[in-house]
Amino acid sequence: MRIAIVEHDRCKGGKDCPYICLKYCPGVRMGDETIIIDKDTGKPVISESLCTGCGICINKCQFGALNIINLLEPPTEEPIHQYGENAFRLFGLPIPRPGKVVGIIGQNGIGKTTAIKILSGEMKPNLGDLNNGEKSWEDASDFFRGSELQNYFESISRDEIRPIMKPQYINQIPKIASGKSGSLLEKADERGVYDEIVSGLDFEEALEKEVNSLSGGELQRLAIGAVLGKEADVYFFDEPTSYLDIFQRLNVAKIIRKLAAGGKSVILIEHDMTTLDYMSDYIHLLVGVPGAYGIVSGIRSVGAGINTYLDGFLSQENLRTREKPIRFKIHSPISTQEGDVLASFSDLKKDFGGEFSLQVNGADIHESSVIGVFGPNAIGKSTFIRMIAGELEPDDGTVVEKASVSYKPQYVTIENDETVRELLRRSAQEKFDSSLYRTQVIKPLNISRLMDLLLSTLSGGELQKVAIAEALSRDADLVVLDEPTAHIDVEDRLKLSGVVRDVIEKGGKGCIVVDHDTQFLDIVSDNLMIFEGEPGKSGKGTGPYEKRMGMNRFLKDMEITYRRDFHTGRPRINKEESKLDKEQKRTGEYYYLPLNKA
Repeated sequence: MRIAIVEHDRCKGGKDCPYICLKYCPGVRMGDETIIIDKDTGKPVISESLCTGCGICINKCQFGALNIINLLEPPTEEPIHQYGENAFRLFGLPIPRPGKVVGIIGQNGIGKTTAIKILSGEMKPNLGDLNNGEKSWEDASDFFRGSELQNYFESISRDEIRPIMKPQYINQIPKIASGKSGSLLEKADERGVYDEIVSGLDFEEALEKEVNSLSGGELQRLAIGAVLGKEADVYFFDEPTSYLDIFQRLNVAKIIRKLAAGGKSVILIEHDMTTLDYMSDYIHLLVGVPGAYGIVSGIRSVGAGINTYLDGFLSQENLRTREKPIRFKIHSPISTQEGDVLASFSDLKKDFGGEFSLQVNGADIHESSVIGVFGPNAIGKSTFIRMIAGELEPDDGTVVEKASVSYKPQYVTIENDETVRELLRRSAQEKFDSSLYRTQVIKPLNISRLMDLLLSTLSGGELQKVAIAEALSRDADLVVLDEPTAHIDVEDRLKLSGVVRDVIEKGGKGCIVVDHDTQFLDIVSDNLMIFEGEPGKSGKGTGPYEKRMGMNRFLKDMEITYRRDFHTGRPRINKEESKLDKEQKRTGEYYYLPLNKA
């Protein structure tokens, strides 16, 4: 099966292009209507049945607006939903399971949110029919005749199931709700679990805050708490750990698992693979081409499902999604004394008028090494980074810079609305046109297709990747990255870890990375700094520690233990009170380096 995609925001519709696709299409030149021009939009429409897949129109289109894709074999002949002619389509849906947490893993733009919008009843699927009006839930039930989803949609049509969803974009909450956050949670509490939710989400200090004054992490926990309080049969959580620190992610995982243990069905989308693994019982993979099509795989146990995703071969569906499997390299411990010193800092202190104070132990930063920074939100990590980057002066102590610093801040802003190409060319200078730069940075971060787009048109994840590429491109010896995985999907996080290590090691640079994704920091870091204290009041940064020592210290404070998956080498959180969890806590080995079967 072949599908054609026309990206209308890229297509110039004849204004700056004389319809090159139409001019060079062999089918059109032979008299067929393989490509026609829509009279209303002025954009080309490609007939998928007539298209031979020659690829000439793709190569001729200088704006990258066209794509012809040979589709992996979908589970159904027709999509469950299609957004328009030559537009994205989704095949299949996840299956809710009572008393279980079902996770969804896949790239951005591949249909994860569309799938749960349909299952939650927020959006009726058109079943790939673009011409005959809105479909009914009965039509959806007929579409899945003979499967578990037939009964599900029959129950939806009869209002026998009450679904509820936590949306992905929590920044919209202040626009539709006002008042104190505690009052909103009380109003949402239909199950009589207000105290349990407040305690479980560690939300006590935010109860008296007005909604419009909440931070991103507080808004996220408010949204999760409001959904948890509702009486429903199926609960959907779209990226529930965004903006949350590692401690908060673990709290969310525990309270969601408790919800499912009470007999509720839970489906969630999550990009933090370690947290997804810990939360979920089963998993669906979404594979395909972002922006073009997505296919929902059959349901799998969570461990086997994530490993299948990393392998890139779905044996049940006979689909191969990547050429080589992803394996996690276990770096040998590196002493903090190896390599030349690029920069150093003495003991640093910063006080914000008595409202918050920070102390950081002095250290050296060495070439070809990456220092990972762990700690909860509001503990001073970004303050420390800003002092290292020269954006903030310490009250006591000094930062001695022998090297220049390239800094990617926590919140990426657009200063000049230029194209991606203009920004990166200015940052990389003569390196921009080199093959090494393309293979080391541009290709693995999948930035090529963004080159001629304005920064203001990029999604959050696309803008984040461009900002990271810019930081890695500058002629600087020390790269500082503050929360680089925010808004980035699981696939790109894995690629990003490899890009950072490659640029730092081969370029002889030093790097400091602050992030909340433990898997990402585990892969990318040589040494660790640990930030502890009382969030919002005081913080203390210690280290850098050799990674094993640092992970043991950090994980002990979190009261969780890690093991490595025997097949892939990826880090996994042990189930609480499991045999392995108890044994590792007894021996003090919270960060379990040797490979063990999951």
